[in-house]
Amino acid sequence: MRSRAIEAYKTTLRLSDVQREVLVGILLGDACLETQNAGRSYRLKIEQGIAHADYVQHLYLVLRDWVLSPPRPKQGQTKGVTTLNLAFQTVSHLELSLYGQLFYRERRKIVPDNIGELLTARGLAYWFMDDGSMKSSESKGVLFNTHAFSSDDVNRLVEILKGFDLRAQMRRQSDGIQIYVSGASYERFVELVDPYVIEAMRYKVPLPRRTHLPKR
Repeated sequence: MRSRAIEAYKTTLRLSDVQREVLVGILLGDACLETQNAGRSYRLKIEQGIAHADYVQHLYLVLRDWVLSPPRPKQGQTKGVTTLNLAFQTVSHLELSLYGQLFYRERRKIVPDNIGELLTARGLAYWFMDDGSMKSSESKGVLFNTHAFSSDDVNRLVEILKGFDLRAQMRRQSDGIQIYVSGASYERFVELVDPYVIEAMRYKVPLPRRTHLPKR
């Protein structure tokens, strides 16, 4: 698509409610925004390991109208090890600048002060799919990898999770801070995220523990 046609097409773009909810979730995870014009507009960049190809393809479909080229293989580096990833990016757009201003300060990703107004159950599910895991299948504790955020930011997220009726707390590690959601909240967590977890990510959400005797 030529540059004039691209610019004309971009004037037709508006984020849907679903796209906004997904965007908030993945920005709490591994997705990033970047600007090439001092913050007047931003583009969204998504990159995941090739093992999560189905998830990347799903995000591509969610954001399809904002993307000019489908996901492509790309070499990455993780702790000095070369990896094969799958990546795509959106067009740069003024509408994404709102999220750039909310989620970035001096080029560092932060948690917005109004995250409680932005994060929905759908967003929580995408945050989990993007950058969450189970502590173990036995404990049913849930982990969110929040190492890139400051302790104040992580504490803000903990309070938001508590607002979802989840028992959450910070866990300090040598490389940063995680959020741990107690297995005692697992049934509630599944209730929140299950409608939005895609089939390829079902392995991340084992069946809830049985806490009651089966009905006769």
